[in-house]
Amino acid sequence: MTSDSDDALRWEGDETAASRSSAASRTPRPAPGRAAEAVDSGSGQRATDEVAGISTGMLLLIGVVAGVYLLYTLGWVVGGLRLRPLASFLVADAMFLPWFVLAIAAPALWFLASWLLTRARPAWVRVVALLAGVILLVPWPFVTVGVIGS
Repeated sequence: MTSDSDDALRWEGDETAASRSSAASRTPRPAPGRAAEAVDSGSGQRATDEVAGISTGMLLLIGVVAGVYLLYTLGWVVGGLRLRPLASFLVADAMFLPWFVLAIAAPALWFLASWLLTRARPAWVRVVALLAGVILLVPWPFVTVGVIGS
């Protein structure tokens, strides 16, 4: 058994004796695009930095847009229920109900689709897709009639 300080960082059988002696002489370099490894001098253990995910600004924007979409969902529920007596006068309930359910689900579907379809794209494409949904999915029955209505 060797008393090399690097042996504490390896599992038994990881490397051969020749590669172990050459590995002790060189310093580890982080690969481009990967998390950098830092050596803790006090305990000899390596601490790995987490890979950068979503930035704080993007996370904040996604949270705000998700909140707006949730309010839009509630707006479509309230506005659609307020619109139902007028819609039942014009069209049958069998025609109104599927479109009402689809209108309620539209904000969640848009958020999910823009999240999944812009995964490999730059961040600005995701922002544009989410903000386009904020503009396109406004619950007009709620905006025009409101909760009380006339």
